[in-house]
This record gives sequence, C-alpha cells and structure tokens, in this order.
Amino acid sequence: MKKTISIEGMSCGHCVSAVTDALNKLEGVKSVEVNLENKNAVIEVDNVKDEDIKEAIENIGFDVVGIE
Repeated sequence: MKKTISIEGMSCGHCVSAVTDALNKLEGVKSVEVNLENKNAVIEVDNVKDEDIKEAIENIGFDVVGIE
C-alpha cells in the first residue's frame, strides 16, 4: 500500500536523509521517497499504522500535516 505523508519543516538534504532514515527503521516499510520540493514522502508499506509513521517523523523534529 502506498501512502503520501505531508511534512512541514524540511529545508535541506540533511532533513530528507533524517526523514528517510526514520521511516526506513519502521517495520513493514518497503520503500521511501522523500521530496523536499513537494514537502512530502511517498512510502510503500505493509501493515504500518499512520500513528507509527507520524510518531517516527515527529520524534525527529518535523510536523506531519497529513497522511493519505
């Protein structure tokens, strides 16, 4: 299942790396593509709760404004 996560607070390549690493650490995440320009991440997941995704991103200092 693909999910698109809208993220506020990313401003550079380091931010993209931090979000990518945080999402890749979640069990069930198959792929992660973080787009700085669009302020989002598109992930392919199996059985991952939106709350877990949000927590992983917010724990490293960014704001999740939506998950579709």
